[in-house]
Amino acid sequence: METKYFSLGQAENSKMVKIFQVVFGILCIGIAMFWLIFNLRSIIAAGTSWVTIIFLGGFGFYQIYAGFGFSKRFVEIGPDKISIKKDIMLPAIMISAGEMEKVEIYPFNLILYLKTRKKVMLRLGATYQETNEKIKNELLTFGELNSIIVEFVEEKL
Repeated sequence: METKYFSLGQAENSKMVKIFQVVFGILCIGIAMFWLIFNLRSIIAAGTSWVTIIFLGGFGFYQIYAGFGFSKRFVEIGPDKISIKKDIMLPAIMISAGEMEKVEIYPFNLILYLKTRKKVMLRLGATYQETNEKIKNELLTFGELNSIIVEFVEEKL
């Protein structure tokens, strides 16, 4: 079994979009710094300008972060480990097959039970159903290869 990569978000952005994100992020941070340096007296007097500067700086940082590809959400299933990046700002979680006890697959989320009694939950969402089915099928194959219990659970309303 080779390593399979599944994106949890929209399709991959082109290089041009990534370049625009980085340039726009630098521009936002530059404008925030301009306001901070050249309007310091008015910023100290009026507290609402701080909100604008913080927003522009944070948004600019996020655009640069996304432009370099660090904000991708994904699931990567290999022969003996699973990598899950479910949050755009946190690093990926690496789980080896030896750490896993059981996997429960629900219609719109997955729960990985670890032998340390911890749970890792991944919400799949309803937008990318084809990708969700591929992830579920690969988890089933992963469970069979590594002797991990995989249960499909139907939610009843």
